[in-house]
Parts: sequence; C-alpha cells; structure tokens
Amino acid sequence: MHDVTRCLEDLPSMRYPFPQHDQFIARLPDLMPKIVAAAATGVTKPLDQVRLDLPVVNPGKIIAAPVNYSKHLDEVRDQADLNHGNESHMRHIREIGLFLKANSSLIGPSEAVRIGRPDRRNDHEIELAVVIGKAGKDIEPEEALSYVAGYAIGLDMTVRGPEDRSFRKSLDTYTVLGPWMVTAEELPDPSALDLVLTVNGEMRQKANTRDLVLSVPELIAMASSFYTLHPGDLILTGTPEGVAPVEPGDVMQATIERIGTMTVPVIG
Repeated sequence: MHDVTRCLEDLPSMRYPFPQHDQFIARLPDLMPKIVAAAATGVTKPLDQVRLDLPVVNPGKIIAAPVNYSKHLDEVRDQADLNHGNESHMRHIREIGLFLKANSSLIGPSEAVRIGRPDRRNDHEIELAVVIGKAGKDIEPEEALSYVAGYAIGLDMTVRGPEDRSFRKSLDTYTVLGPWMVTAEELPDPSALDLVLTVNGEMRQKANTRDLVLSVPELIAMASSFYTLHPGDLILTGTPEGVAPVEPGDVMQATIERIGTMTVPVIG
C-alpha cells in the first residue's frame, strides 16, 4: 500500500451547495500522473496493516441491474421464496429496466453487513461494479467504456419479500464496494471475468461476466438513456445464479478476476 494522500491537495475547495458527484473520480485523469509519482516516493505499508475504506466515497447514485444473468432469472422464476408471486421479479431486464439503491446503504470492504430484517430471508449477491468516470447522457454502447473510471466488487444484499427491489435492497450496509477500484486502463475489457462467492468456505455463486444478458456497455447505454451519468456513479451489473441466505456469524468472501478478493462478515 502506497500513501498518496498529498495528491488530494490538488482537489478544488468546495462550498455549499456541493456538487452531486464524486470530486476525486471527476479529477482522476488529471491526478493519475501525480498519484503514480507519489506512489514511488510515499510511505508504504503492508496491505494487512491498513483498513480499507470505500474506493468511491461520494457517488451521486447507485444504479443496479436486476436479473441480468439468464440462470438467475430462471431460479427466481422457479423459487417462490425469491419471486413472492411478484410478476416484476420474473421479467426480463429489457422489460423492467434498472433500479436505484439508496446511497446510505453503501459501506466499504472493512465493514460488516448488518442484518436489518432478521424476520426475513436476507441474500448475498455478488456483482461486478462499474465506476463512471465522466458525465454523459444518451451514450452509445460502442462509446460506453470510455466513460468508465474503473471497476470494483459489489455485494448487492437483499431482503426477500413482495416489495419493490429498491426498497428491499437499500437497508443500511446492504451495498458493499471494494476491496479497491481497478482503473480502466488496467482492466480495459470487463466482458470475461470470473466471479466467485463463498459463505463460510462453501461455494455459493460462480459465473463469468460473459454470461451477462446486457453487457457493461449496454447497461451504461440503457442507464444514460434515462438519466445523466456523473463521475462516481456506480452501476451494479447484476448477480448470477446461486443466491442464498446469510445469517449473523457468516463470513462472505467475494472474488472477481483481475480485481481481487474481499472478505465481509455478517452481523446481527
């Protein structure tokens, strides 16, 4: 771990009303040469001696893609405790579109998921998270990846029930982002990444982003066709099959190829 904190001094001072996007992500292209230079001379520490915080602190919005893996859609349709008889839970993403999660649900990789509704089933959902790097509206799919600042692992935790997805997925701590952000030049193609999630060492979810119904560029295009994307906005690209409940005392370990691994405990 290289300390490049002094680069934050180059961020502009802000006064109320504050911008509705992440200033660090917005300035990242200008800061990158200084970050690289600072990393060569700054203080270093072993990774296991630091506490990892959120890689994106102030996203303007968290956008999520429902049932964006075909096999997950199949399991939702087949299991009553997943769909609760709600027709919208069983429809294709091209029909139902995207949804938003509350920013207050966001935590970093060193924190714990706290079960907010112990009277219900609470499920894990591993997802590739996309960090938007610059503002854009009505973005074409072939241009979409140029709007990406980087990628991280996301956990889109959910309470099962008949209510709207946004309501059930926006509890405090129900969006985990980490363990860091891998910048787009380090990961130019997100279309074939392995995803794995285990709980207490047991394999629960395993897939590849090539199985996405809507690819990352298509998701960016869909989102930007309805609202302007801003630096720091997060897009959770959907979870594969294998979603299952977690309880206090469980430990989730989420891994995405070329990004890393984060270990997240579940508490009551």
